[in-house]
Parts: sequence; structure tokens; C-alpha cells
Amino acid sequence: MDLITAVIALSITGMLVGLASGLLGLGGCFIMVPVLYWVYTSMGFSSDIAIRVAFGTNLLVVLSTVMSSAFGHNKMGTVWWRAAIFIGIAGAIGAVIGATIASHLPGEVLKIIFVLGILAGAFRMVTIKPPKTVQEPEDNPALWAAWGFPIGIVSGMIGIGGGILMIPVMILVLKFKMHQAVGTSAAIMIFTSIGGVFGYIINGLGVEGIPPHSIGYVNLTSWFVLAATSVPMAQVGVIVAHKLPAKQLRYIFISLMIYMSLKMIGVFGWLGLPI
Repeated sequence: MDLITAVIALSITGMLVGLASGLLGLGGCFIMVPVLYWVYTSMGFSSDIAIRVAFGTNLLVVLSTVMSSAFGHNKMGTVWWRAAIFIGIAGAIGAVIGATIASHLPGEVLKIIFVLGILAGAFRMVTIKPPKTVQEPEDNPALWAAWGFPIGIVSGMIGIGGGILMIPVMILVLKFKMHQAVGTSAAIMIFTSIGGVFGYIINGLGVEGIPPHSIGYVNLTSWFVLAATSVPMAQVGVIVAHKLPAKQLRYIFISLMIYMSLKMIGVFGWLGLPI
């Protein structure tokens, strides 16, 4: 793959990621990681290096994007900052641990774990049943931290901000309303992405065969292209999110998760489908 093709692919990906972040309260990992992995392997980097750099770079883009997204949701009044801080700090600690674990696992194993994590989140969203009574979320910092820490570990291991895993937990267990879960999730990912980026930088220092212009497992060139297009599009996503009902948001969320998971493991290629 030549440089121009890579820049075009990453620019388009960045716009989709920004839209997903603002629309769904996600970092867009299920879009970025497969594309980054494809770009790096097409350039000749090993699978092990490609997946780790995809994870680390993805998390730095997530940080840029969710800061924009959280700002937009905060203006809409859907960010519960008290919950976001407790969940986020616990998640950040877990993300450092997860990134360290990932640095010692084979690339193919990481790819499978990534896909399984995304599909598990999608399955839980599909099986959510509308509550018969409206419950208010409980103000319980200990409970928030108890969920944030393990989700942070998984987030660090598979290079995601954690929204894909956190939103189902926030709705099913913590009783957040959909729009509040989306807004608060964006704020939580500020913390988890910082922890994950730190972990991938530290564990990637001194490793050979990493793409140029990288700090550890974080590639700054890819980050710049993705962030430059995703950050402004996050504001567009926020506006759209508050014009759609929660049911439609959930269906969009589920469809994107399933598609990118199947794309990552090559299902469409096996079936001969050009998608």
C-alpha cells in the first residue's frame, strides 16, 4: 500500500469514527482497529506489531475524539460527571494493566480477543429487554469502580476506549437511560484511553520493527490523520444523536459492532462478498 492510499483510507475512517463517537458515545475502535491493522499489514509489518500499534494508536485517537464528543454531550446535559470520574479512574488503572498483558500476547490471539469482545457487547445489546418501570441510576461510587476496573483491563488488552463494553453495563446493571449512558460513556473514555495509551507507549519502547514516527506502540502519523478528521465530525454526531430516539441509537450501535467484527476476522472475504 502506498502512502496516498493509506492517508485517504485513514481520512475516511476518521470521519466515520467521529460520527460514531458523537452519535453513540463510542471511541470508534470497532472501525479504526480493523482499518489500522489492514494498513500496517499491507505495508509489510508483522501481524504482532500491526495489531499492537493499531490498538495503541486507536486509543490516542479515541482520546482526541471523545474529548470533543464529551464536550458536546455535556452541553446537552447528558454527562453525569461524578459517575464518569469514578468509573474512568478505575478503568484507567485497569487499562494500563490490560495494555501490559497485550504486549506479551501473539497478534492472532489479540485479534480473536478483540472480535470476541466486540461481538459479546453487541449480543448483550441485542438481548436487552425494555424495562417495565423506569429506574433512576444509583449513586454508588464503589459499584461504579467495581465495574470500571475490569472493563478497563479488557479495554487496554484490545485497544478500545471501553464504550462498547461500558454502555451495555450502564444500561443493564447501572440503570442509566440510553442518552445518559452515551454521554457519560464519552466522558469515561477520556480516562480509560489515557491509561491505555500510557500502557502501550511504555510497553512498546525499544521494540524493533515498529512503523516510523511511533512512540512505543503509538504511531503519530496515523493518529494525526485520524484525529484531524474525527474530532470535528464528533460534533456532528452529537447533534444527530439528540435528534434520534434511543431505540434507533441502539440498532445503529449493534449493526456497526457486528459488521466490523465479521470484517476483522475475514468472514465476508470467505463468503466472497465485496463489503
